[in-house]
Amino acid sequence: MGFRLRRSSQEADGSLELSIEEWPYLDEAVLRPSRSRKVCMTCHFFRHHTGVNCIPLLTCQLHQGLLTQGEHLTHRCQGWTDDMTRQRGWCPEVA
Repeated sequence: MGFRLRRSSQEADGSLELSIEEWPYLDEAVLRPSRSRKVCMTCHFFRHHTGVNCIPLLTCQLHQGLLTQGEHLTHRCQGWTDDMTRQRGWCPEVA
């Protein structure tokens, strides 16, 4: 399960699909403050990608949205899941 980074929204076959760089930023309607290990960075859906000029983009695959730098450490949503924690160890994305 992965996403390809594209610089435009137009695929060669004519279909329209947003690239990760075009995803909207998630706001307080989705993200809630958390003071536990249940934060975005430890979530099954959290990913990071290299964007334009090698600037990292923090993403949530569940909501198809971007996370503001730092919020991945202090926030989570209702969809937080640790499914991967049981399979590969704690926080495989950061390892």
